[in-house]
Amino acid sequence: MSIAIRAAQVDDAVLIHAFIQELADYEKEPDAVEVTPNVLRQQLQAAPKPFEAWMVTLDGEVVGFALTFTTYSTWRGRPGLWLEDFYVRPSARGNGAGSALFRHLGALCRERGYGRLELAALDWNTLATDFYQKRGATPMKDWTTWRFDGAALEAL
Repeated sequence: MSIAIRAAQVDDAVLIHAFIQELADYEKEPDAVEVTPNVLRQQLQAAPKPFEAWMVTLDGEVVGFALTFTTYSTWRGRPGLWLEDFYVRPSARGNGAGSALFRHLGALCRERGYGRLELAALDWNTLATDFYQKRGATPMKDWTTWRFDGAALEAL
């Protein structure tokens, strides 16, 4: 089997959208996706881009993606990488595509001098948490992610 990683291109917008929707379906939030392929297409052409995406192929077929953006750690004084979405289609799992994509993200962090790679995972998603822990990730203790959106964000 041949596995390859490449940066997402504008023409990948429809496929990225499909992966986002598949992930939302899996995470039991099928109606939560607001982004459209057209918005993704525009953002992939923007300067600066609000995100980077990486496509993983298995025998020439795109089977998954990772969507990231840069963060900054004041304590480390260095940028980091936030992994917003990481998804490999179930039919392609177990063939090393996800591992290759994750190794790519690690290499990207090292090449860029980033201090860390961070992500959030649903507590019930043991498939994901086991995957991350197997690769050395540790859950953050005593930290809770807080979010302002909708009316709360407007009220700010």
